[in-house]
Amino acid sequence: MVKAPKGYRHRTRRLLSKDLRERGAVPRASVMFYPYKEGDRVAIIIDPSFHDGMPHRRYHGLTGVVVGRRGRAYLVKVMLGDKEKTIITYAAHLRPLKS
Repeated sequence: MVKAPKGYRHRTRRLLSKDLRERGAVPRASVMFYPYKEGDRVAIIIDPSFHDGMPHRRYHGLTGVVVGRRGRAYLVKVMLGDKEKTIITYAAHLRPLKS
């Protein structure tokens, strides 16, 4: 019996695939260069075409608060169950939320 893989993108075929009309489209500049500030609320929506700074699939769809920057990446505080986690991700995987 072959052991099941446990890689970083394990079981993400449906989650990390674009819709038919979005395939081949590059990330929009308005999304890539959005100026997030500390305290901004964001949604973590993984862009499967942009592999750099991709968070783990368990954080896809969660909301958090930007707490800082680390180089080109953003630090985002997210509640996962009753624990607070800090995600380091690029702006391509974030969407601004209206407060």
